[in-house]
Amino acid sequence: MNLKERFIQNCLQFSNDQDIIDDLWTEIETKYSQKSRYYHNLEHLEIMFSELESVKNKIQNFTKVSFSVFYHDIIYDATSKLNEEKSAEFSEIRLKKLNVNSESIEKISQQILATKSHLKSDDNDINYLLDADLVILGKDLETYIDYTEKIRKEYAIYPDLLYKPGRRKVLKHFLELENIFKTEDFREKYEVRARENILFEIERL
Repeated sequence: MNLKERFIQNCLQFSNDQDIIDDLWTEIETKYSQKSRYYHNLEHLEIMFSELESVKNKIQNFTKVSFSVFYHDIIYDATSKLNEEKSAEFSEIRLKKLNVNSESIEKISQQILATKSHLKSDDNDINYLLDADLVILGKDLETYIDYTEKIRKEYAIYPDLLYKPGRRKVLKHFLELENIFKTEDFREKYEVRARENILFEIERL
């Protein structure tokens, strides 16, 4: 199932207004296809969904998690520290158009906000979302290096003098976590490799 089909399927659970659904999808597609997005783009969403599909039976509400995937990076500005907050707010406004109930909207907003700090949650759906968001850290070295180069391009506005210390701080934050991956499924697949990749990048900074 491609991203558009997945989004439409999600929306039809709440609204049959095809015009609204089409507009919302076009907006998502446009935002994630901005030229400045080398990594935080539609491919990133596709990878997240492919990972989440493998653990779908362990996710309590896949529809809510799916909406969170679609909207978690909808606002992405390398110069801002409020991307997650703005993305959560953006999702709330859009989901109201679909008549999603307020409780679900609040839950989706919480899930999006959780992608800011990537701390383990009591809510396992959040943990699966966070893990899917970070799988790139645990991929093979060639894929990881490609990812680091794309991230650098997204932050091209900053010279190395500013970028490298900031990047190092982010990477060390992950290493200091008890576990980078919050769920057993993702931890078994990606934890060891992720730590090796991060150490490799830190050495090169």
